[in-house]
Amino acid sequence: MAQMTATMDVRPVNNKVNIIDIHGQVTAAAENALMDAYTKACDNNARAIILNFGGLEYMNSTGIGLLVTLLIRVNRQKQKLLTYGLSEHYRQIFELTRLDDAIAIYNSEAEAVASA
Repeated sequence: MAQMTATMDVRPVNNKVNIIDIHGQVTAAAENALMDAYTKACDNNARAIILNFGGLEYMNSTGIGLLVTLLIRVNRQKQKLLTYGLSEHYRQIFELTRLDDAIAIYNSEAEAVASA
C-alpha cells in the first residue's frame, strides 16, 4: 500500500503573516511536513499563520491531532492560527471537534489575511 503524502508550501504575505498551503493527505505521514512548514513559517517572526486547505484531499483523526499539536505550538508562541479553503465536510469536522472555537475559519484568503 502506498504511503499517504502531503506537501506543505509556505508563502509570506507580509512581515507578520505567512500562509501554509496544504496539498494532499493530512495523516500521521504528514507530521514532519506540517511541523517543518510551521518552523519555516516562523522564520520571520510571523504573528499569524494561515492554513490553506484548498489542496486538501483527505484528513483522518491523526491529522486532526496534528492540527491540535500545531495549535498548542502556535499558542505557546502567542501567535494566531487561521484557516480557509475547507470543504463543507471538513468544516463540519472542525465544528464537531470544536476546532473552529480555536482556529478561525474563513471563506477566502483575503478574509483570513484581513483578520490576521
